[in-house]
Amino acid sequence: MTVNLAKGQRISLSKSDGGELTAVRMGLGWKAAPRKGFLARLTAKEIDLDASAVLFAGREAVDVVFFQHLTSDDGSVRHTGDNLVGGAGQGGDDESILIDLQRVPVHVDQILFTVNSFSGQTFAEVENAFCRLVDETNGQELARYTLSGGGPYTAQVMAKVHRESGTGGAGGTWQMSAIGAPATGRTFQDLLPVLASHL
Repeated sequence: MTVNLAKGQRISLSKSDGGELTAVRMGLGWKAAPRKGFLARLTAKEIDLDASAVLFAGREAVDVVFFQHLTSDDGSVRHTGDNLVGGAGQGGDDESILIDLQRVPVHVDQILFTVNSFSGQTFAEVENAFCRLVDETNGQELARYTLSGGGPYTAQVMAKVHRESGTGGAGGTWQMSAIGAPATGRTFQDLLPVLASHL
């Protein structure tokens, strides 16, 4: 059963049978909002949203996975590739980032997921945008966060997966928190100052 996450909500990433999740996929989907008027449709350009995952050890960014660096240095996080135009908004993932939770290095305790409008359009020009977390071992959707409200922003800090504090490093249970914080920037680098406030 999917949990529809509200901003700030957190869920534990443990299986209903008590087992630990081993591999998850963060999916991102979107489509362009319909444009009104002949001239607007004529001059419209495709919307290119980019999903990124920034790996943190404490408060320090130690690696990033995005369209120009598709696999983390340790191989635990992998981007499936850049989608330049989005989809039909039918619920499928336009970009995905796979995380092998068992291979994430012990010192990495948080992975933040961001979405940027590389082409510069605001979220007011995007429809049906969502981020979802899927159990990669069986394809079950665990949580979904909808990018609602549009607005004059070109980026969003979507969510993070993080080790539960106080459980001793590598043995820590992973949790997901929906953040949904609007921001401005065409790339994840533009968001680094904002990400610090969500660690």
